[in-house]
Amino acid sequence: MLWPGTLIGAGAGFAIASIPGAMLGALLGQALDRRLHLQSWGHLREKLGGRPMLRNDELLFVLLGRLAKSDGRVTDGHIQQARNEMRALEMSEPATRRAIAAFNRGKSGSDNLRGYLRRLSVQPHASEGVLRACWRMVWADGRAGVSERELLAQWGKWLGWTTHQVQALASDYEPGKRPIVSAAVSYQEAMRLLGVSTSSEPAQIKRAYRRLLSRHHPDKIAGTGATPAQVREATEKTRELHSAYTLIRERRDFR
Repeated sequence: MLWPGTLIGAGAGFAIASIPGAMLGALLGQALDRRLHLQSWGHLREKLGGRPMLRNDELLFVLLGRLAKSDGRVTDGHIQQARNEMRALEMSEPATRRAIAAFNRGKSGSDNLRGYLRRLSVQPHASEGVLRACWRMVWADGRAGVSERELLAQWGKWLGWTTHQVQALASDYEPGKRPIVSAAVSYQEAMRLLGVSTSSEPAQIKRAYRRLLSRHHPDKIAGTGATPAQVREATEKTRELHSAYTLIRERRDFR
């Protein structure tokens, strides 16, 4: 990992006072790195350009924003998917505002994300959670374009994943492969999955769905140090909850 302030300080100090100067300059530069949280040349460029560095809770939404805009147009499906991710993560109001700003920032495509993703690569479960969220965004408009696949392949590489591993996650969220709950025989099962009844108000059903979605969301499970198998199980549970909620909403005719 590069520490730009430390390197610049050491170089400047050496030019002024040889080895003693380099040592003093490195110490001063290191203090600057820590104060400004500089961990790469990209971070330094962002600081010099007046652009704030991304917080950990903003990175995901910058990625999602860039994916949404990658084909040139952000659809309502993309926006709704971003909202779904915010709800699933149970974000506070300030965190939600930051996530919205990060999503809009991502649409500009001006951030150099390599350093951020390189740092995240040491957290395998968090990396998988990010890639899964990205695939959910990709499929939000019903298709995965070339530009979106290329972005995910590049981001996966920076996270330490092979292209094959990244692409293998795609089928988990591809619309044609999502499980569908049969309206003819599974309405009662859908109610059971959400823990609601035919007399439950729409607001109660929505709260139950969001609570369960948050509990079983694969990103949240991954963040607890779960195994890949447990993350896959959570992904399947999330699908079932989504299908059940969609069925109930259509049957009860509410949004």
